[in-house]
Amino acid sequence: MIIVPVKEGENIEKALKKFKRKFEKTGVVKELRRRQQYDKPSVLKRLEKEHSAYVQKLRQMEE
Repeated sequence: MIIVPVKEGENIEKALKKFKRKFEKTGVVKELRRRQQYDKPSVLKRLEKEHSAYVQKLRQMEE
């Protein structure tokens, strides 16, 4: 559970902003979206290979 201490006289919008920031850092929404759909291991491997090739290409262009 996320607890955001609110000081005396602090603006409620500021406290809400703190809460949203803490909630985003926990990664709950990302994990929920990731679990909504099952991806086959072969698809995940293929995506990982594509990503590594892309990163390698960027590094080569940088040099």
